[in-house]
Amino acid sequence: MAMFLRFFALLALLVATIADLRAQASGLQGIGVVLLHGKGGSPTTMIEGLAESLRKDGALVEAPELPWSRRRMYDATYDQAMAEIDLAVQKLKWAGASRIVVAGHSLGANAAIGYAARREGLFAVVALAPGHLPEAWALRLRTRSALVRARKLVEAGKGNVPGAFPDLAQGIPFVVTATPLAYLSMFDPEGPAVIPRNAAAIGEVPFLWVVGIADPVFFHGRDYAFDRAAKHPKSKYLVIPGLHLTTPFQARGAIIDWLKSL
Repeated sequence: MAMFLRFFALLALLVATIADLRAQASGLQGIGVVLLHGKGGSPTTMIEGLAESLRKDGALVEAPELPWSRRRMYDATYDQAMAEIDLAVQKLKWAGASRIVVAGHSLGANAAIGYAARREGLFAVVALAPGHLPEAWALRLRTRSALVRARKLVEAGKGNVPGAFPDLAQGIPFVVTATPLAYLSMFDPEGPAVIPRNAAAIGEVPFLWVVGIADPVFFHGRDYAFDRAAKHPKSKYLVIPGLHLTTPFQARGAIIDWLKSL
Protein backbone atom coordinates (compact mmCIF):
# COMPACT_ATOMS: atom_id res chain seq x y z
CA MET A 1 0.00 0.00 0.00
CA ALA A 2 2.78 2.37 0.94
CA MET A 3 4.52 1.61 -2.34
CA PHE A 4 1.38 2.52 -4.32
CA LEU A 5 1.02 5.77 -2.39
CA ARG A 6 4.63 6.68 -3.17
CA PHE A 7 4.04 5.80 -6.83
CA PHE A 8 0.99 8.05 -7.09
CA ALA A 9 2.81 10.83 -5.25
CA LEU A 10 5.69 10.64 -7.74
CA LEU A 11 3.23 10.52 -10.63
CA ALA A 12 1.45 13.62 -9.33
CA LEU A 13 4.79 15.41 -8.98
CA LEU A 14 5.75 14.44 -12.53
CA VAL A 15 2.43 15.71 -13.92
CA ALA A 16 2.82 18.99 -12.03
CA THR A 17 6.39 19.41 -13.31
CA ILE A 18 5.34 18.79 -16.91
CA ALA A 19 2.47 21.28 -16.55
CA ASP A 20 4.87 23.87 -15.15
CA LEU A 21 7.32 23.32 -18.00
CA ARG A 22 4.51 23.67 -20.53
CA ALA A 23 3.38 26.91 -18.87
CA GLN A 24 6.93 28.25 -19.06
CA ALA A 25 7.26 27.20 -22.68
CA SER A 26 4.05 29.03 -23.57
CA GLY A 27 5.14 32.19 -21.76
CA LEU A 28 7.38 35.00 -22.95
CA GLN A 29 10.71 33.68 -21.68
CA GLY A 30 13.60 34.84 -23.82
CA ILE A 31 11.67 37.84 -25.14
CA GLY A 32 12.83 41.35 -24.32
CA VAL A 33 10.41 44.23 -24.82
CA VAL A 34 11.48 47.84 -25.17
CA LEU A 35 8.37 49.75 -24.12
CA LEU A 36 8.18 53.37 -25.30
CA HIS A 37 5.94 55.90 -23.55
CA GLY A 38 3.94 58.65 -25.23
CA LYS A 39 4.24 62.42 -25.47
CA GLY A 40 4.44 64.12 -22.09
CA GLY A 41 4.45 60.75 -20.35
CA SER A 42 7.03 58.66 -18.54
CA PRO A 43 7.94 55.00 -18.04
CA THR A 44 5.45 54.88 -15.16
CA THR A 45 2.43 56.46 -16.87
CA MET A 46 -0.03 54.76 -19.25
CA ILE A 47 2.30 51.84 -20.00
CA GLU A 48 3.14 50.53 -16.53
CA GLY A 49 0.16 48.13 -16.43
CA LEU A 50 1.27 46.58 -19.71
CA ALA A 51 4.87 46.40 -18.49
CA GLU A 52 3.77 44.57 -15.33
CA SER A 53 1.70 42.06 -17.33
CA LEU A 54 4.59 41.38 -19.70
CA ARG A 55 6.96 40.77 -16.80
CA LYS A 56 4.49 38.44 -15.09
CA ASP A 57 4.41 36.36 -18.26
CA GLY A 58 8.18 36.05 -18.31
CA ALA A 59 9.30 38.84 -20.62
CA LEU A 60 12.16 41.18 -19.82
CA VAL A 61 11.03 44.80 -20.10
CA GLU A 62 13.04 47.97 -20.53
CA ALA A 63 11.07 51.23 -20.46
CA PRO A 64 13.43 54.17 -21.03
CA GLU A 65 12.56 57.80 -20.42
CA LEU A 66 12.50 59.31 -23.90
CA PRO A 67 13.14 62.81 -25.33
CA TRP A 68 9.39 63.56 -25.36
CA SER A 69 8.74 62.82 -21.68
CA ARG A 70 7.16 65.50 -19.51
CA ARG A 71 10.55 66.19 -17.92
CA ARG A 72 12.66 66.19 -21.09
CA MET A 73 10.21 67.40 -23.76
CA TYR A 74 12.24 67.42 -26.99
CA ASP A 75 15.73 67.72 -25.56
CA ALA A 76 17.01 65.47 -28.37
CA THR A 77 16.22 64.81 -32.02
CA TYR A 78 14.20 61.91 -33.40
CA ASP A 79 17.36 60.18 -34.62
CA GLN A 80 19.00 60.65 -31.23
CA ALA A 81 15.94 58.96 -29.71
CA MET A 82 16.66 55.97 -31.95
CA ALA A 83 20.12 55.74 -30.37
CA GLU A 84 18.53 55.77 -26.90
CA ILE A 85 16.33 52.85 -27.96
CA ASP A 86 19.50 51.08 -29.14
CA LEU A 87 20.80 51.30 -25.58
CA ALA A 88 17.57 49.84 -24.18
CA VAL A 89 17.83 46.97 -26.66
CA GLN A 90 21.41 46.32 -25.60
CA LYS A 91 20.41 46.26 -21.92
CA LEU A 92 17.83 43.58 -22.67
CA LYS A 93 20.40 41.50 -24.54
CA TRP A 94 22.82 41.82 -21.65
CA ALA A 95 20.02 40.60 -19.36
CA GLY A 96 19.57 37.48 -21.50
CA ALA A 97 16.88 38.38 -24.04
CA SER A 98 17.36 36.61 -27.36
CA ARG A 99 14.28 38.02 -29.15
CA ILE A 100 13.66 41.76 -29.14
CA VAL A 101 10.27 43.42 -29.43
CA VAL A 102 9.91 47.19 -29.72
CA ALA A 103 6.50 48.41 -28.56
CA GLY A 104 5.20 51.90 -27.98
CA HIS A 105 2.16 54.00 -27.16
CA SER A 106 1.14 57.19 -29.00
CA LEU A 107 4.36 59.04 -29.89
CA GLY A 108 6.13 55.97 -28.53
CA ALA A 109 4.29 53.90 -31.16
CA ASN A 110 5.48 56.39 -33.76
CA ALA A 111 9.03 55.80 -32.49
CA ALA A 112 8.61 52.01 -32.46
CA ILE A 113 7.64 52.14 -36.14
CA GLY A 114 10.49 54.55 -36.85
CA TYR A 115 12.94 52.26 -35.08
CA ALA A 116 11.76 49.19 -37.01
CA ALA A 117 12.25 51.16 -40.23
CA ARG A 118 15.88 51.85 -39.31
CA ARG A 119 17.01 48.64 -37.57
CA GLU A 120 16.99 44.98 -38.57
CA GLY A 121 16.71 41.80 -36.53
CA LEU A 122 13.62 42.62 -34.46
CA PHE A 123 11.34 39.79 -33.36
CA ALA A 124 8.22 41.97 -33.54
CA VAL A 125 6.90 45.54 -33.53
CA VAL A 126 3.85 46.71 -31.55
CA ALA A 127 2.20 50.09 -32.18
CA LEU A 128 -0.45 51.06 -29.62
CA ALA A 129 -2.70 54.00 -30.48
CA PRO A 130 -0.05 55.51 -32.78
CA GLY A 131 0.15 59.26 -32.44
CA HIS A 132 2.04 62.42 -33.42
CA LEU A 133 1.30 62.85 -37.12
CA PRO A 134 3.49 65.70 -38.45
CA GLU A 135 1.97 65.41 -41.93
CA ALA A 136 -1.66 65.56 -40.74
CA TRP A 137 -3.54 68.81 -41.25
CA ALA A 138 -4.18 69.49 -37.54
CA LEU A 139 -0.51 69.47 -36.59
CA ARG A 140 0.58 71.17 -39.81
CA LEU A 141 -1.84 74.02 -39.17
CA ARG A 142 -0.47 74.42 -35.66
CA THR A 143 3.22 74.26 -36.60
CA ARG A 144 3.48 75.78 -40.09
CA SER A 145 4.88 79.20 -39.17
CA ALA A 146 7.02 77.72 -36.39
CA LEU A 147 8.67 75.34 -38.85
CA VAL A 148 9.54 78.27 -41.12
CA ARG A 149 11.06 80.07 -38.14
CA ALA A 150 12.97 76.97 -37.05
CA ARG A 151 14.46 76.50 -40.53
CA LYS A 152 15.59 80.14 -40.61
CA LEU A 153 17.25 79.73 -37.20
CA VAL A 154 19.10 76.63 -38.41
CA GLU A 155 20.27 78.50 -41.52
CA ALA A 156 21.50 81.31 -39.26
CA GLY A 157 23.61 78.86 -37.25
CA LYS A 158 21.26 78.88 -34.26
CA GLY A 159 19.93 75.34 -34.61
CA ASN A 160 21.04 74.38 -31.11
CA VAL A 161 19.67 77.46 -29.33
CA PRO A 162 16.47 76.56 -27.41
CA GLY A 163 13.31 78.54 -28.05
CA ALA A 164 9.54 78.39 -27.65
CA PHE A 165 7.57 76.38 -30.22
CA PRO A 166 3.94 75.23 -30.52
CA ASP A 167 2.79 71.64 -30.05
CA LEU A 168 -0.48 69.72 -30.00
CA ALA A 169 -1.56 66.65 -28.02
CA GLN A 170 -4.99 65.08 -28.46
CA GLY A 171 -6.27 68.36 -29.86
CA ILE A 172 -4.93 70.44 -26.97
CA PRO A 173 -2.43 73.16 -27.97
CA PHE A 174 0.54 74.02 -25.76
CA VAL A 175 4.04 75.46 -26.02
CA VAL A 176 7.34 73.62 -25.60
CA THR A 177 10.94 74.71 -25.30
CA ALA A 178 13.20 72.98 -27.81
CA THR A 179 16.10 73.61 -30.13
CA PRO A 180 15.14 74.31 -33.75
CA LEU A 181 16.96 71.14 -34.85
CA ALA A 182 15.07 68.95 -32.39
CA TYR A 183 11.77 70.63 -33.25
CA LEU A 184 12.25 70.15 -36.99
CA SER A 185 13.15 66.50 -36.50
CA MET A 186 9.87 65.90 -34.68
CA PHE A 187 7.47 68.15 -36.61
CA ASP A 188 8.68 68.47 -40.20
CA PRO A 189 5.92 66.93 -42.39
CA GLU A 190 8.70 65.63 -44.65
CA GLY A 191 10.94 64.65 -41.74
CA PRO A 192 11.95 61.47 -39.90
CA ALA A 193 8.84 61.19 -37.66
CA VAL A 194 6.26 60.62 -40.42
CA ILE A 195 4.52 57.32 -39.65
CA PRO A 196 3.39 56.23 -43.16
CA ARG A 197 6.87 56.74 -44.59
CA ASN A 198 8.47 54.82 -41.74
CA ALA A 199 5.91 52.01 -41.93
CA ALA A 200 6.71 51.57 -45.62
CA ALA A 201 10.36 51.02 -44.70
CA ILE A 202 9.70 48.23 -42.18
CA GLY A 203 11.06 44.88 -43.30
CA GLU A 204 9.21 41.57 -43.11
CA VAL A 205 8.68 41.47 -39.35
CA PRO A 206 5.50 40.69 -37.36
CA PHE A 207 3.70 44.01 -36.85
CA LEU A 208 0.81 44.54 -34.43
CA TRP A 209 -1.19 47.78 -34.73
CA VAL A 210 -3.76 48.34 -31.97
CA VAL A 211 -6.23 51.22 -32.03
CA GLY A 212 -9.37 52.07 -30.08
CA ILE A 213 -12.58 52.99 -31.87
CA ALA A 214 -12.65 56.29 -29.95
CA ASP A 215 -9.09 57.21 -30.99
CA PRO A 216 -8.74 59.87 -33.72
CA VAL A 217 -6.16 57.74 -35.57
CA PHE A 218 -8.82 55.00 -35.95
CA PHE A 219 -10.50 57.16 -38.60
CA HIS A 220 -7.32 57.21 -40.69
CA GLY A 221 -7.88 53.51 -41.34
CA ARG A 222 -5.46 50.64 -41.80
CA ASP A 223 -4.30 51.92 -45.18
CA TYR A 224 -2.91 55.08 -43.52
CA ALA A 225 0.25 53.24 -42.47
CA PHE A 226 -0.30 49.62 -41.42
CA ASP A 227 -0.89 48.34 -44.95
CA ARG A 228 2.27 50.08 -46.16
CA ALA A 229 4.52 47.80 -44.12
CA ALA A 230 5.98 44.65 -45.65
CA LYS A 231 3.47 41.82 -45.40
CA HIS A 232 4.03 39.16 -42.74
CA PRO A 233 1.58 36.31 -42.03
CA LYS A 234 1.57 37.13 -38.32
CA SER A 235 1.00 40.88 -38.68
CA LYS A 236 -2.31 42.07 -37.30
CA TYR A 237 -4.47 45.21 -37.32
CA LEU A 238 -6.53 45.11 -34.12
CA VAL A 239 -9.42 47.42 -33.24
CA ILE A 240 -10.56 47.49 -29.61
CA PRO A 241 -13.36 49.36 -27.78
CA GLY A 242 -10.94 51.77 -26.17
CA LEU A 243 -9.62 55.32 -25.89
CA HIS A 244 -6.24 56.68 -26.91
CA LEU A 245 -4.89 56.83 -23.37
CA THR A 246 -6.28 53.50 -22.20
CA THR A 247 -5.17 51.36 -25.14
CA PRO A 248 -1.97 49.91 -23.58
CA PHE A 249 -3.82 48.63 -20.52
CA GLN A 250 -6.94 47.47 -22.34
CA ALA A 251 -4.96 45.62 -25.00
CA ARG A 252 -2.42 43.98 -22.69
CA GLY A 253 -4.00 40.52 -22.89
CA ALA A 254 -4.29 40.64 -26.67
CA ILE A 255 -0.68 41.81 -26.97
CA ILE A 256 0.62 38.95 -24.84
CA ASP A 257 -1.49 36.38 -26.70
CA TRP A 258 -0.20 37.71 -30.02
CA LEU A 259 3.43 37.56 -28.88
CA LYS A 260 2.92 33.97 -27.73
CA SER A 261 1.54 33.08 -31.16
CA LEU A 262 4.72 34.13 -32.97
